[in-house]
Amino acid sequence: MAIPETTLEQWAVLAAVVDQGGFAQAGAALHRSQSAVSYSVARLQEALSVPLLEVDGRKSVLTPHGRTLLTRARSLLQEMQSLELLAKSLKRGWEAELTVVVDAAFPRARLLQIIAEWQTRCPNTQLQLADAVLSGAEEAILDGSADVVVSSRVPPGFLGDRLLEVEFVAVARPDHTLFKLQRNLSVNDLVQQVQAVVRDSGSLHPRDEGWLGSQRRFTVSSMEAALATVMAGLAYAWLPQHLLEEHLSRGLLERLPLDTGATRNVSLYIVLARPDSAGPAARAALDAFRRKPAGVTPLSDA
Repeated sequence: MAIPETTLEQWAVLAAVVDQGGFAQAGAALHRSQSAVSYSVARLQEALSVPLLEVDGRKSVLTPHGRTLLTRARSLLQEMQSLELLAKSLKRGWEAELTVVVDAAFPRARLLQIIAEWQTRCPNTQLQLADAVLSGAEEAILDGSADVVVSSRVPPGFLGDRLLEVEFVAVARPDHTLFKLQRNLSVNDLVQQVQAVVRDSGSLHPRDEGWLGSQRRFTVSSMEAALATVMAGLAYAWLPQHLLEEHLSRGLLERLPLDTGATRNVSLYIVLARPDSAGPAARAALDAFRRKPAGVTPLSDA
């Protein structure tokens, strides 16, 4: 077998230049000098005798050939990363640490039950648990920053199991202006009022899912903050049914009488971000999530 004339390291440097937006930025991300990054890319192009980058204004962008080759190289880089992670997992047996990212719509009490079960099976694995909103969970899968992810979308190239469906309900405080109209509400009624929207925790391709487009929006960082905003009478919002049970039953909140769209359902899936190198702790977490009965039941967040 012939020895390749290029290295995965060179391709990783090129990917960093493209992802970070320049040689200097790539150097900072890789903890290398700008000249070292430029030299690595130059050697790569020389070895291939194919131009990979071209100048467009003040930026270096991929040529059509460069785009095609880097796409293939990214697959090889991911495979190498998986191989290295697998070796580490095999060496230590159980993972020393497990990162779990969960969509913020997942019922909190139910999540804690699952984590408690997992901890009894994996007492020596340290857990890093983080919330994600909208595209944040997808990013955790794509960039490999998590081991197990609960997400509303499964990115292309990955497999996921459906866990449950969360119902979002449009609600406001009983004294909200919308109820004073004393009729069924339309989109035109809603866009004139302040809507509480949970900020997307992703940074690459953030989404405004559920936002109606009104300029009068109240952006918060969590479902609980959105609920507090609605409870204060500052806005209306679509919120998970499991967060609203007590408030609706006590009359502290009311469902908005919409012509259409008063509720919407979001399916949540569980994904192993690195299935080929997943260790026993990751698979134990997957099993714990799967064993819980499907569907959302009323749970206290206390």
